[in-house]
This record gives sequence, structure tokens and C-alpha cells, in this order.
Amino acid sequence: MNIIYQTICLVLGLVGIFLLQVRQLQMLQQNSYFASRYTKWLVTSFTVLKTLPFVTLVALLIFGLKFGEATFVESIPFFSAVTLWLGVIAFKKNNGSIKKLVFTARIKRTLCFTCLLFAALGVLGLVFTGTLKCIFLGAFYFLAFVPPIVTLVSLFALKPVEKCVANYYINDAKKLLSSRKDLKVIGITGSFGKTGTKYILSRILREKYNVLMTPESFNTPMGVVRTIREKLRGDTEIFVCEMGAKNIGDIKEICDIVHPDSAIITSVGPQHLETFLNIENVLKTKFELRDAVAQKGGLVLANGDNEHIAQQNGVILYGTGKNCEYRAENITGGRNGVSFDLVFGDEKINVSSKLLGNHNVQNITGAAALAYKLGVPLKNIAFAISRLSPVEHRLEMKSSVNGSLLIDDAYNANPEGSLEAVNVLSSFEGMTKIIITPGLVELGEKEFEYNKGLGAAAAKVCDKIIFVGENRSKPLKEGALEQGFDEENLFVAKSFAEAMEIYTKFADSNTVVLLENDLPDNYLN
Repeated sequence: MNIIYQTICLVLGLVGIFLLQVRQLQMLQQNSYFASRYTKWLVTSFTVLKTLPFVTLVALLIFGLKFGEATFVESIPFFSAVTLWLGVIAFKKNNGSIKKLVFTARIKRTLCFTCLLFAALGVLGLVFTGTLKCIFLGAFYFLAFVPPIVTLVSLFALKPVEKCVANYYINDAKKLLSSRKDLKVIGITGSFGKTGTKYILSRILREKYNVLMTPESFNTPMGVVRTIREKLRGDTEIFVCEMGAKNIGDIKEICDIVHPDSAIITSVGPQHLETFLNIENVLKTKFELRDAVAQKGGLVLANGDNEHIAQQNGVILYGTGKNCEYRAENITGGRNGVSFDLVFGDEKINVSSKLLGNHNVQNITGAAALAYKLGVPLKNIAFAISRLSPVEHRLEMKSSVNGSLLIDDAYNANPEGSLEAVNVLSSFEGMTKIIITPGLVELGEKEFEYNKGLGAAAAKVCDKIIFVGENRSKPLKEGALEQGFDEENLFVAKSFAEAMEIYTKFADSNTVVLLENDLPDNYLN
């Protein structure tokens, strides 16, 4: 086999490798670039069939080393074809995924590193002869057939580079903030409710101020930094910064970048227990925001309806209880939204919103209280509340197939919020009620218990139930059946696409479906 033919085969193999790495990087990205979480996904997704190309390669490599390079070189077209075939399969999986790979600068750097690594192995395999040729070409295809190894190697090899890049961006963001002495920074955190509260607060504050908020769920240090570097303007007066966390110290890390002047803590609950391990660590982490604001003598509002927050010091409480300085009273709600009185000391005003769920009463109250403290008049607050729109994928009402109604709560992933969503579904009296959900994740040893509870709650409200994920659905199904739910009306789908196919068979103009927690692919099994 001449050198040109070998080169063409290696190039085709490189295309397959690129496609295979795109799939692996997609899953690494969904696991927040954490090696531990990525390897856990690898274990759960492993099948014996995936090892067949690798075993075949090793056998032929040993054969080639024993009987000469010609034996191995003649196998190059076969291995390239298999690599390209596997790459196309991986590419199709990526395209059919719920959450596709986002080609960030980091992903591009990783792909460049991977391509250079394989190109180097390929060139060395073409240049050398004999045993060395077999070794380099064997390494080329060996790594092609075990792409997770390359992904992990790239992750660790580029770690110093990513650290330098991150530090550069962080320092640049700090310089931009330090040059704006007049800018007020508001931090918002909580196990749940922080994104909704962020949107509500930003809308109310815009009645008086020019406001920048972190978009969507940009609540990591680099998401916050990117917002500052790309969107902070000279006329911005208030920066509303959502802060997420999965480990102790995560909130402090963001606070050390933005140095918040005031804050809202929306909740403390069983979220990310897989990494936090217990509620005490969650509480400690969320209150890192309080500690940061205290250093500047700022105001911290916290949800007094939350049992873990109510007894904490250094915060002013909001909510629906009498212990709250800023509270909501005379609450009414249903499928058309909520209405209640805002009571701020001696002042009271009735407000109405199209937002669904009692939890939004808390979110509105906390946001309105901070806006009030920042000088927004009550009448402007009431007007802004009346104009609030649902946050995308958080109890968002949409039209669906066959004239049915969809309650899109795909970004809700906590026990309390999920139960509240089921409660909202129950308000649609006279309609056929259906839920589609894969359940909840990252709840550690409590995960089975909370998913069983969600299944039980759904059984009390729904006419039909569609769970997603054969293994994930076990506690959900157990909870539903224990409530006496008719198993003929309970379905288990392998994917959301299959779940929607099942739902379409029942959907009509008198049907409402709740889509609860649309998990990415790394959780579905």
C-alpha cells in the first residue's frame, strides 16, 4: 500500500475521530467539565459492544508486530472505515440530543489539541517503518477506538492553559467593575427560585434604573465574567448577578469577583446533594453571599418562608409569614396567575401577575422588597409586576400538539419546585392532565426518596403519566403505583422524543401536559 493511499485512509480516520470527540466533549460539557462526573457517565453508558473494534485492533496489532508491518498496514483501510462509521453514529447522537455541544472557545481549543495529537501520530506512522510504524499507527487507532481516554488526557493536559485563560478574563472583569464606582451590584442565590427572582427584580428595577443581569442560567464564575466583559455598559447603574453553586466556596468565588452591595437569598433546600452531601453545607454556601455583602454593610433579604433560612442572622426576611418584614397577604391564584397584597411596613398595595404558582409570590415579594429599598415607588413596582412574563422553561404556558396546552417547566429541577408545578397542573380542572418527567437528579442518597414523592404527587393529580428513562423511572413509578394509580395509564419512554410520541396519541384541545425537568442526555438511562 503506497504512502498516498495510507494518507487518505488516515485523513478519513481523522474525520471519524473528530466526530467521536465532538460526542465525548458534548458529554464532558454537560458534566460541567468535571472529570469525576464525566467518568461516572462513562460507567453508566458502557456496553460490551463498544469494545469490539478495540479488541480487534489489539489482536491485529499483536499479529502485525509478530509477522511484520505489511500485515498491519493492510488493515488500515478497515480501521479507518470503522472509525469513520463510529464517528457518523456519534454525530447522529449529538444531533439528536436534547442539549447539543456548544462550540465555546474552550471546546475549540480542546478539539485543536486532539486533532494535533492524532495528526502527529499519523505523520509518525507514515514516516517510520517496521515496528515503529506499527506502534504509531496502532496508537492512532487505539486512541480512536477509546475516545474517552483522549477526552480525559485533553482535559488534564490543557488544565494549565484553561487556568491562565480564566484568570485573564477574571482580572479583566474585575478591572471593568473597579472602574465603575457608581455601579450597584446585587447578588441572588438560592437552591431554587434564583433565576425567576433575577428576572422579576430586573424588570421592576428598570422602572427607575438601567439594569444589566446575567442572562439565562449564566450563574458560574465564568458565566458572570463573560456577562461583565461583553455586556456591561457605561450607563449601566445596577448589575443583577445570579450565583449558582455545587460545592462549598462556589458563591464566595463569584463574590470575590463582583463584590455585591446587596443580595437576595431565595431558598435553601436539597439541591446538588451529590456534591454538597447535606443541607448544612448548602446553607453554609448560600450564606457566603450574606457574608460578602456584610463586608460592605449592605442589605441582605432572605426568604423567611424557608425553614432553613428563617432562623439565620444578618438578613431581613420576606415571604408570607408574620415573621417577615416584607410580606404577601390575601393571596389568590390559579391557572390565570396570582393576586395578593404587598405589605411593606405601613404601606400596602394590591398586585397581580400572570406568573403561575405560589412560589412566584415569594419571588415577587423578595424582588419587590429590594426594589422598594432601592427607591422604586410602590405604584411603579405594581405596574412592573402586572407586566411580568414567565421565564423561559419555568411554568411557561405554550400551545402544543393537537390544540393541547403545555406547561413548560423543563428548567425546574428541585423537589419543592416540582411539587409546586404538579400543584399548578391540578388547577386545570375539567381537563385531562398529563405529566412528562424523568424525575430529579443530583440529590445524593435522598434522590430515590424525592423521586418517589414526585411520582406519588403526580398520581394524585394526573390522568396519565409518562416517565422518561427506564432506570430513572423506577422510584417515580413505585411512588405512583403505591397511590393506586392505574398502571395502564402509566408509560415509560426511553427518550423525550418517544415520550412526546406517546403524549401525541392522547392530546386534544382538552388536554394539559406538564413537562417537568427536561434533563440533558448524560442523565437519561
